[in-house]
Amino acid sequence: MNAEVVVPRFTVITLGVSEMPRSIAFYASLGFARKFADTGEAVAFFDTGATVLALYPWQALAREAGLPEQPRPPAFRGVTLAWNCRSEAEVDAVLAAAVEKGAVLLKPAHTTHYGGYCGYFADPDGHVWEAVVAPGIEVGDDGRVRLPA
Repeated sequence: MNAEVVVPRFTVITLGVSEMPRSIAFYASLGFARKFADTGEAVAFFDTGATVLALYPWQALAREAGLPEQPRPPAFRGVTLAWNCRSEAEVDAVLAAAVEKGAVLLKPAHTTHYGGYCGYFADPDGHVWEAVVAPGIEVGDDGRVRLPA
C-alpha cells in the first residue's frame, strides 16, 4: 500500500467579497497580477509570488463552507493578511498606495513593541492587511519571505 505523504503548505487565500468588480479592480490596482481572467467575475485569482489570492462572492463562499452569510461580522474577524516589506519607507508606500486605491487606513505606520514597523489597512470588504517590516524576517529580491532557521 502506497501511503501518500502529507506535506503541509499554504497555497491559496480566498476572500469573500461583496462586489466582485470593485474588489478585482482594487487588488489589480495594488499591482497583483490577475491570472485565469477568463473566469470573469465568478472568481478571480491573483499571483502573489508564493501563494495565490482568490476573490469569491461572499454569499457563495459562505454556502460552500456550509456557514450562514449573515450576520457579517462588523468587528475584527480574527485574521490579518501581511504584506512584508524591506524597509519602513516601503511600509509607508504600501499604506499610501492602498488608501489611494480605496482601502481604509486602520492604524498608521508606527514602531512596534518588538522592534518592527507596521501599519494596518482594510480592503473594500473590511479584510485587514498589515504592512510590516519585522526583525529577523527577510524579504528577498523576488518578494518572497524568508524566515530564520
